[in-house]
Amino acid sequence: MKKEYDFSKMKAKKNPYAKFLKKQITIRLNSETIDYFKKMATELGIPYQVLIDSYLTDCANTKRKLNMSWE
Repeated sequence: MKKEYDFSKMKAKKNPYAKFLKKQITIRLNSETIDYFKKMATELGIPYQVLIDSYLTDCANTKRKLNMSWE
């Protein structure tokens, strides 16, 4: 192993995985919703934030729209 490496002649490459990086945000969810996803995540053996992200990603990919009516 060399003591030093010279990276000055390397070509800059864009990270091919950059489009898959996640962005941290703050979101307010009610306690019942969080408990629901935490319970389901425990049953599935995955972190609840991953489950919420997967669900929202699926909604976005399938262009699912929420059917709301104000009565």
